[in-house]
Amino acid sequence: MLNMAQSYAEDTVQLSQEQLNNLGVSLGSAEIAKQFTVLNAPAKVVIPAANEYSVSASQAGLIAKLNASTGDSVKKGQVLAEINSPELLATQRLYLKALNEVQLNLLAYERDKKLIAEGVIADRRWQETSSQYNTLVFESNELKQLLEISGMTASEIDQLAKSHQLSGQLNIRAPIAGVVLDRMVKLGERVSLQAPLFKIATLDELWLELNIPHERIGRIKAGDDVLIDETNTSAEVMLIGQSVNPDNQTLQVKAKIRGKQVEVRAGQTINTQIIERLKTKAFKVPNTAIAQHEGKVFVFVRNAAGFTVTPITVLGKQGDDSIITGNFTDDQTLAIKGAVALKAQWLGLGSGE
Repeated sequence: MLNMAQSYAEDTVQLSQEQLNNLGVSLGSAEIAKQFTVLNAPAKVVIPAANEYSVSASQAGLIAKLNASTGDSVKKGQVLAEINSPELLATQRLYLKALNEVQLNLLAYERDKKLIAEGVIADRRWQETSSQYNTLVFESNELKQLLEISGMTASEIDQLAKSHQLSGQLNIRAPIAGVVLDRMVKLGERVSLQAPLFKIATLDELWLELNIPHERIGRIKAGDDVLIDETNTSAEVMLIGQSVNPDNQTLQVKAKIRGKQVEVRAGQTINTQIIERLKTKAFKVPNTAIAQHEGKVFVFVRNAAGFTVTPITVLGKQGDDSIITGNFTDDQTLAIKGAVALKAQWLGLGSGE
């Protein structure tokens, strides 16, 4: 079935230049590929859980002032809100009372300490005196810790102990430097103990959450790159979920975005490409350069008489191109278009399949 200018061999196709032109074969070279797209997937930009903080009311009371709104940048220790709290007044009063009792018992404690050292009093009396004094000290320390938990600073507690001036104003402070993601209260609102007031986060680190079909998860591994479409931003796969979502049969993959970002925002839904870095020598060729026969895949490498039929392995596809490996180099000439016609010549089928 071959013309006189052609001959058939198991791994070669011999063609004249005229026949090559008639078959519409285009020549070119393979491009070295260092990576390829494993798959495309939508993703959501999220804040790592460790970087989010919930600020709640440490005492019940009335919101008297709000100093921060959603979207504001705040410094660590900055006052976010002021609460008028009767409970805080009561705790301060108990603390001052405990301090006073400690002072009253201190004289007796120091006196009996001296007397027991001189052997004047019995051990039983010293034990009673020291026990009573230590109990009062423990109670005052406990109340001091409650004031700290309520939001009073050490300097504010020291000033309270010196001045004995009670104040029901509770300052709610930012636990970190960050951005206010949400403010859940309004001015004049009454809040209960532990009621959520603000949500704050540091945005220096952002992650991507991708839901990958379970049948594709085997193509992804930790360390793979994730490129965000239409940006210069990339991420690295850090965690691959171990359980399948029964509703959509996907596994969750998390990737850490590299560097501080200005091109994406928390909560944003974006399109991404998961990229695998190639460790073996690979090439990118047009899909039109590839032919298949009996379950094997080939390209046609130019030689002096025509083409050498060269087996390849397809690693993946990127649109109109394929990423392949094979026994050839990037400086050799391939048939980058017309592989189907060459396959027909190779198999002795003339110009058709």
